[in-house]
Amino acid sequence: MEKLKDIKCIVWDLDHTIWDGVLLESADVQLKPGLKEVIEKLDQRGILHSVASKNDAELAWAKLNELGIAEYFLYPEIHWDAKSVSVQRIQQNINIGMDAILFVDDQPFELEEVQSVHADIQVLHADQYEAMLDDPRLMPRFITADSACRRQMYQADTLRKQAEEQYEGPSEQFLATLGMKFSIYEATEDDLQRAEELTVRTNQLNATGITYSYEELHQLMTSQDHMLLVCELEDKYGTYGKIGLALIHMQQKVWRLNMLLMSCRVMSRGAGSVLLTYIMREAQKQGKQMLADFRDTGRNRMMNISYRFAGFKQQSADQEGRVLFYHDLQQAVEFPDYIEVLVPEGQHQ
Repeated sequence: MEKLKDIKCIVWDLDHTIWDGVLLESADVQLKPGLKEVIEKLDQRGILHSVASKNDAELAWAKLNELGIAEYFLYPEIHWDAKSVSVQRIQQNINIGMDAILFVDDQPFELEEVQSVHADIQVLHADQYEAMLDDPRLMPRFITADSACRRQMYQADTLRKQAEEQYEGPSEQFLATLGMKFSIYEATEDDLQRAEELTVRTNQLNATGITYSYEELHQLMTSQDHMLLVCELEDKYGTYGKIGLALIHMQQKVWRLNMLLMSCRVMSRGAGSVLLTYIMREAQKQGKQMLADFRDTGRNRMMNISYRFAGFKQQSADQEGRVLFYHDLQQAVEFPDYIEVLVPEGQHQ
């Protein structure tokens, strides 16, 4: 039986879905019984929420504030456009796959309209909301510190994006204003739940698309022949949390990068190149050359580009989309000026 796709974001209608009644017909609409608890508990699990509603934006947002739930909704789309358009804007802002979104509405027509445009989206009729807490798609295996504050991280990112839009000057100069600190360290047992979550949730910036279980990661972490690296990023707006993972097979003459992945939330921050640069520099210090595995998943083209941009050359490829890259590490590689890289003293010695 095919495993159900995990949901990362729920997009809610408002009238007869979040609340009983139609707001434009009566300002006295009330939340559906138990719905606030559903939203709060899903938020604690790291499930994001947004709104796609045909409504008066000012009135609807005021009502959500009055009902005490406005803070839970990222990138709300409240207007009279088609809901398929709203959902697409939300998906682009959050930067996740359409198949990781669950659209909830009370109107079969709206559910069908959205699905007719976005074939991969998952939908749910609003009268089934009380069963959502028991839906396997909304029950991540682990609830980590990062997942519990995922919404707040996205809200901080909204502030970053607003600042970037207002900034007049080159992108790298803006990045320098953020005061970014990038920490790279060898994984410990405390990191493994988040590490598994990263392999499951990360699609666009995942070089192979391969997922690893907690048990597999623990075995690799304790292996003498492997190095499992975790990285975190923070700036003046707050922390991004644990956002990257790398697995290196340390062989006699080469280091083989079996896994390199980065949260899509940091795609525009150059974070992926920082982790790759760090690994290349460490291999260089050890007098090693490098191999790197890549597998085309149809969604991770950016990782192929990242390897080539870093100077890796394709050594072999097969019909399954698997590519092996090679780098002789003869040239010096440097970190970007706009990020401070922090590494524990004595690491990898």
